[in-house]
Formats: sequence, C-alpha cells, structure tokens
Amino acid sequence: MRESYNNFDKIPILTHHSPLTTPHSPPPPKMRARIENDVIYLHKDDVPEFKKGGPVVRNSYFWALRSIAGRANRNKDWEYEQEVWFALGRMLLSFTESGYLGFKETVLEFPASDKIPDVLRGVSTYE
Repeated sequence: MRESYNNFDKIPILTHHSPLTTPHSPPPPKMRARIENDVIYLHKDDVPEFKKGGPVVRNSYFWALRSIAGRANRNKDWEYEQEVWFALGRMLLSFTESGYLGFKETVLEFPASDKIPDVLRGVSTYE
C-alpha cells in the first residue's frame, strides 16, 4: 500500500499499486493461449522477453518458460506439449505467488471455445 494525499484536506488516501505499475501505466500484458492437437500455444506477443541486464525475475521467467517449451522460436508462438503441462502449471503458479510479476503475466487466457485442461485450471482463465 502506498499513501498519498489529496490537495483539499491532507487526508491520506490509501492506494494499492503493483511495484511495477503506476496509475498511468498501460494495462498489464496478457498471456493469450490456445490449444490445438494437444499442444498449448502461447501467443508470440505475450511471452516474456529476455533483456540483457534486465530484471532478474523477468529474465528468469523467460528462461524457465523457454526451458520446457517444445518450440520457443523468436517471432513465433511458443509450444508446450501435453507432457509438460503439469510443469507449466507449477511454474506459472510459482511465479504468480512470488508477487514479482503481475497476475496477468502469469495466468493463461484461453478463448471460450477451448476447454482448459484440468492440470492448468489454477493458472488459467477465459478471455
């Protein structure tokens, strides 16, 4: 919680902001996902980026997700076969609970037409 004051009467107003966002920040990124032929695809624009000298947690998140991906090519959707879904769920939950990354960055958003796999229900939602 951060304390701020309005200009009228100097009464503190408590506001809650993620340490990585401000009230004027753009909305947090999404982790759009879809399932085709028992493979989960994470949208190429939503996977974390590696930044040399960047934040350690974000770079760790990049390498962790990339390490279990069947394919994680630049400018293509990342692919996760059914054999790693359990590990993917555990990894997303761990990074969510750490509090260093935003909720939207660590939760998979599936289209309403996809059935969320049981093993990923705790870290997934619908668009």
